[in-house]
Order: sequence, then structure tokens, then C-alpha cells
Amino acid sequence: MFIKSLKLKNFRNYAGIDLELNSKKILFIGKNAQGKTNLLEAVYYLSSLDSIRAKSDSELIKWGEDFCNITAKIKKFDIDVNLEVNINPPNRKKLKVNGLNKNKSSEFISNISAVCFTVNDLLLLRGAPEDRRKWLDIAISQIFPAYIERLNKYNKIKTQKNNYLKTLKSNINADTSMLDIWNEQLAITGSNLIFIRLNFLYELQKIAVEKHKQISNSEDLSVSYNSSVIGDINCSEKFPYNNEYILENFKQKLEEKKPEEIIRAQSVIGAHRDDVSFYINNNDAKKYASQGQQRTVVLALKLAELELIKEKINTNAILLLDDVLAELDDLRQNFLLDAIGRETQTIITSVDTLHFKDEYLKDVEIFEIRNNSITRLKP
Repeated sequence: MFIKSLKLKNFRNYAGIDLELNSKKILFIGKNAQGKTNLLEAVYYLSSLDSIRAKSDSELIKWGEDFCNITAKIKKFDIDVNLEVNINPPNRKKLKVNGLNKNKSSEFISNISAVCFTVNDLLLLRGAPEDRRKWLDIAISQIFPAYIERLNKYNKIKTQKNNYLKTLKSNINADTSMLDIWNEQLAITGSNLIFIRLNFLYELQKIAVEKHKQISNSEDLSVSYNSSVIGDINCSEKFPYNNEYILENFKQKLEEKKPEEIIRAQSVIGAHRDDVSFYINNNDAKKYASQGQQRTVVLALKLAELELIKEKINTNAILLLDDVLAELDDLRQNFLLDAIGRETQTIITSVDTLHFKDEYLKDVEIFEIRNNSITRLKP
């Protein structure tokens, strides 16, 4: 997979740019607050329909404008594919593949895969559960695009259920029978999400464990899925039960928590409450790991994502590295750059070229960003 061109209109700080990319190694350099990250964010958005930083799509639109547009040409399996996203709130975003409208997110993101590694990702272990859920959900969607549709359906049902719970709280004499219908739908969609997450984490951990050992030499990495439905599951072993097992437990938990949910007027059980934990030598990495150890875990996870995508969809994802090298020590910097396959297109942002060996820079296409304009320094 290779991105050949990127065109932005009213995206973040760019009124309009049109870039041709001719190399597997792309480096954008420039001072802070020049818009380097915005370029990576645009590519990432094409692969996930989600932002690295923004909480809503409206934040992606240049100040004073009412829409933005991202257009790219990619090569996948030796075929050129044109992708376009038009964001114009409050209207629904428009998605096009080769000029044809796509109504389903999965039909769009299935055309491009990208793994993004930012400074904020280094805080993945210390962040909130919602940060780890977002990482997990987007990582899954890179391999299984239909997952995003199932996640959207689950969230829609959860929202409708919560709205109904609010009406129950304000009317103690209301009929609660409708709650059983919402719970049934939530359990069906939610159990499927949990089952997919568990299988993905099992596959990812197998690769991440080896990557982690290569960096740390002797430390063992393990991953646990913390479910509000079925408890803590060790992802070192394949989940021994089928989807029906999760579904039955989901229904049982919802029945047990029904009085609490009515009182609190919110859903307290489900995939939206789950988390992921990481352990180094059986110790909780969030609590006991040093900053260097936590960064090693995240680095191993990102490299495992790349390898798993290649294994499952038979093509390399685009790797996006946003100023992350400056935050890694020499050992981890070198491991990351050496681990990237020659067929993986890598787009990197950095203040300068000081973190790169001369050998790496030989075949790198370098652009400088200054005052919202982009200049090609090295073809």
C-alpha cells in the first residue's frame, strides 16, 4: 500500500495544498505549530474516519470556513484508488471511492490501512480506559472494516437505551418493559464486539510479545482484557468460549444491574465499559513500569499492529510517526527504524533530521513546512 498524492482543502491550518509523494520514506520537518501533524492526521482520517486529536469533525475545518476536504490517490495491489472525504457539518460527511459515493464507513476505510504512532500514544498505558478502547477499536477496524459498523450500531443502541433510562428516572411509575428490548439488542451487538476484541488481542499479543522481548531482552509482556461482562481474560491463550457464552453472561449481568441502571439513568454494563491491561513480568505496567518500560510496550504494540495487518490483509499498512523519535532513546529509536520493512511506506514528522542516521536519509523524500507552505527539499 502506497499513498501517491494528498490534497487538502480548508483542513486545519491549510487553505489548500496538493502534494505528490514519490517515495516509501517521507519526512516532514519544521518547527512546532507549523502543521506537520495535520498532514498525518489527514492520512489517518482516511483510514479510520476518526481523528488523532479532534473530538468532533468540525474541529478539522479551517477557522472561518464551513467545510473541509481530503483527497488522496493510493496504490493498493498495483491498482490506483482515489479516495475523497468531504466534511460539512451538520450534514453527514460524504465519502467517495473512485468518484462513487459510499454510504457505509466500512466500504471506505477498507481501501486504506494506516498505523499512527504519536507522542500521545506513549501515554496509552497511563491514559483513561476510553483511550485504550479507542486504540483497540481503530486497530481492529484496520483489519476488519465491518467492525466499525457494528461498533456504531452498538453505540446507537446504547444512546437510545440511556435516553429511555432517563425517562424512567423522571417517572417512577413508567412501564419498564421497553428496557428489556433495549437490553436484548445491546447484549447481541455488544457480545459480538467483545468476542472480536478478544480474538484480535490474542493475535496481537503473540506478535507483540516477541517484539517486546527483542527490545527489552528479558522482560515478558502479557495482555488482559478487562470486561464488565465476563471479567478479566488473559489474552495469552485463545478465548475458549464462543459468542453465545458472552451473550448469556451479558444478559445475566444486565438483569442483575437493571435496578442500578434505572437509578443512575445510564448503562453500567457493556463493551463501552471495558478496558485493556498490560503486564511486564506479571506486574501491572500502568502502576509499576518505568516510563521507558511503558514506551517499550507501546512500541511493541504498534509494530505488532503493522505485522498483523500485513498477515491478515496481505498488504502493508502506511506507518505514520508524529514527532515520536524525539521521545525515544537511542535504543528504541534504532529498533523502530530498523524494524520497519522496506515495503512499508513511512511518513514521519520531526523538527529536523538530527534523529536520523545518514544511511536512513539516503532515499528519503524530505519536505519543509513553514508558514503554512510546504517546500520539497530532497526528491
